Amino acid sequence: MSIATAMAYKTLMKNTAKNSLVLLTALIVMLLQNPTSATEPAKILVLGDSLSAGYRMDISDSWTTLLQNKLIELDYGYNVVNASISGDTTSSGLQRLPRALKVHQPDIVIIELGGNDGLRAYPLPTVRANLLRMIKLSQEANARVILAGIQIPPNYGKGYADEFTAMFFDIAAEADVAIIPFFMENVALNPAMMQGDNIHPTVGAQPLLLKNTWVVLEPLLNADSD
Repeated sequence: MSIATAMAYKTLMKNTAKNSLVLLTALIVMLLQNPTSATEPAKILVLGDSLSAGYRMDISDSWTTLLQNKLIELDYGYNVVNASISGDTTSSGLQRLPRALKVHQPDIVIIELGGNDGLRAYPLPTVRANLLRMIKLSQEANARVILAGIQIPPNYGKGYADEFTAMFFDIAAEADVAIIPFFMENVALNPAMMQGDNIHPTVGAQPLLLKNTWVVLEPLLNADSD
């Protein structure tokens, strides 16, 4: 290789390295100014008990999965995180919520809890305080809240049952959150929609639970798209 050729090759490599550095710097600046569009979709956190956990059914048949399917079908940019556990009470839900909020950072939280408290005749002031605390924690995490209204059979004492039903509406009004008036509407009193224990809904009831939820959820979703 001649001296002239060697010098030309050296100059070429130097310019190539310089240009590569310039391109790399430009790429870094562009990424910093325009973060990747592959951001996580917004999330809906469902904090519930067996009514939302798909009790004695495949989770793919549960109303929460049907909700996810509907969101995809209608092109809403939301993922559903189902944090429901069978047997959960408002106390156990309150214990689990802070971590769920931190991990999932939801935009909407649906609280479907209280039924097990009522069936065990827990003191209503305690149930009320737990629900209000969960709502406050969710709001402090910048999430909007939907409270699912729950009812219990009158055989637990009509006075207690009536106060239990009214409690959810009082909480929703006090905390200024949306409420599903009766989560089990058109399900609880229909034997064909209830499992043999007369407490848990069947697979066939899941579309109705979704319908009851969707009526309240859809306005919140549309508010995001406005």
